[in-house]
Amino acid sequence: MTPPLGDIAHLGHAQLHTPDLAASVAFCTDYLGLTVNAETADTVYLRAFDDYEHHSLVLTARDRPGLGRVALRTSSEAALHRRVAAIEAAGGTGKWVEDEPGLGPLYVTTDPDGHEHALYWESEHYRAPEELRPALKNQPQAKPNRGVGVRRLDHVNFLAVDVLANAEFQENVLGARPTEQIRLDSGGIAARWLTYTNKSYDVVYTSDWTGTPGRLHHIAFATDTREDILRAADLAVDTGVFIETGPHKHAIQQTFFLYVYEPGGNRVELCNPLTRLVLAPDWPLVTWTEAERAKGQAWGLKTIESFHTHGTPPVAP
Repeated sequence: MTPPLGDIAHLGHAQLHTPDLAASVAFCTDYLGLTVNAETADTVYLRAFDDYEHHSLVLTARDRPGLGRVALRTSSEAALHRRVAAIEAAGGTGKWVEDEPGLGPLYVTTDPDGHEHALYWESEHYRAPEELRPALKNQPQAKPNRGVGVRRLDHVNFLAVDVLANAEFQENVLGARPTEQIRLDSGGIAARWLTYTNKSYDVVYTSDWTGTPGRLHHIAFATDTREDILRAADLAVDTGVFIETGPHKHAIQQTFFLYVYEPGGNRVELCNPLTRLVLAPDWPLVTWTEAERAKGQAWGLKTIESFHTHGTPPVAP
């Protein structure tokens, strides 16, 4: 039985691997408007201005791009240990580490596809230095005066060999709630969107056409307004950031979006889903058929081929 919604409080942060750390950091600071909050020889910790925690994104130098750790904060220490017990009762394994600034112990495990998840409770609330201090005391950091100025990390879209197995891990073990899905004519599930909160989604699993486990489709950052998405497109043109597709509006989840590639090769979405919440405790799972999905976006240009084929790490054809 799916545990009660609430043991996972929210998506904490994500880690991207990049073969060009300096360029990826420049993209995140100059284009996205993130702030560097700590760094080591091969890793940089960055934060979005409205995040209350130490970091929203971790960039780590690697030979190939891809997704590293996805971190989930629990709603209490007891909730953390309940989820660890649930993981191990379901046959999963993990280990305790304490290797990130601003955080206490993390329990690191994987979903069935091999994507690394870290669960934690102890978290240092960010205190802005004088030069980043906001005028309003209920905001962690002043809004950035550069780039898009994204507000927070919004969601992670995993590629998966078996969408249903991974979605059921999120539901039955971590306590996520499914909100929308795509069902193929064959009966298989091609994608499923899930939430830990009253947002319409926090994580997504979509089918990996290569059959390769553990890959990333994209991470997404939320903006304040739709106009920020248009500004992001203009800034991308002016600064040489590669636009893959958008701005358009998704039919599924109704997100207004722009997809770009950061210099390391990972896909990043700028999205504005802030007005859509799932408040019904008995929200029915919305299922889209293969024919309905083939119609494409709600409006905008037709989805381009690379949206269905590009993932990281890359796979040789």
